[in-house]
Amino acid sequence: MTTEGTADAHWVRWHRSYEDPDSPLSARLRLVQAGVRRVLYDHLPGPIRVASMCAGQGRDVIDVVASHARRADVRAVLVELDPGLVEFACARAAAVGLGDLIEVVQGDAALVRYYSDVLPADLVLVCGVFGNISETDIRATVTALPSLCAPGATVIWTRHRRPPDLTPTIRAWFAAAGFEEVSFDAPEPYVLSVGCHRLRPAPADEAVARSTAAVPDAATLDRHLFDFTGDGALPA
Repeated sequence: MTTEGTADAHWVRWHRSYEDPDSPLSARLRLVQAGVRRVLYDHLPGPIRVASMCAGQGRDVIDVVASHARRADVRAVLVELDPGLVEFACARAAAVGLGDLIEVVQGDAALVRYYSDVLPADLVLVCGVFGNISETDIRATVTALPSLCAPGATVIWTRHRRPPDLTPTIRAWFAAAGFEEVSFDAPEPYVLSVGCHRLRPAPADEAVARSTAAVPDAATLDRHLFDFTGDGALPA
């Protein structure tokens, strides 16, 4: 994320690794997309509300929803600061007929209010975030996620495993916040990892619980979850 607006902005250049199918970034994208696809397939009938933080080009959501049988049920908000990446995501969503279902917002992804239209969310993506914020902010964000989620919601997150590897601690923070781990992928030889956690416990009548889940209160909507400090020089 950056405030630069040129087509050759730093974060735009960083995303070019997606064009190489053998790059670590492409490997991470495939894992995240698999998680998104699984959530859409498994979700109960009705709307599927998706929030994506630091969404970049939006490929993880847009490319899955475009060809998914549940596409008409999806309502998504993708928040990204870089205007070049926002332009890319908007064009990509429009090209596959998702302009009315996926909203791409240019802004600070740490501000909860931007996601208000899809809260409480059924799926939250926090990808490319935890490697670019402080340990304190990671923990605060994980702790805050239940207040943004519907019952049984899924959170997909990513983080590098460079020493000292923080991923075991992050997984413990998710457990402490009331999530159960669905999967954790850390493929060799990469240092990337992708975690998938589901908010527990799932109520006996999950459909009713989802339909009656409350929108977060004003204090939650006004929260600023983290300060993005990374520069993209190393894997996130």
